[in-house]
Amino acid sequence: MEACRYVDLVVPEVNWEQKVDDIKKYYADIFVMGDDWRGKFDYLNNYCKVIYLDRTPDVCSTTTKQHLKSN
Repeated sequence: MEACRYVDLVVPEVNWEQKVDDIKKYYADIFVMGDDWRGKFDYLNNYCKVIYLDRTPDVCSTTTKQHLKSN
């Protein structure tokens, strides 16, 4: 994500409870998540704009991570 031209900051996630604090700490104005999470983070609209992006078909980050660990 950091390599994307329009991404200013990627915050590592330790736990879900940190999201509001991170938004406030880093003055985030947009929170982006894959659309398979649609609705789960709408509560963050109280702090910033929430955008759900369409997932790329047949691409799974979990499978990619497992493949990278095994090589």
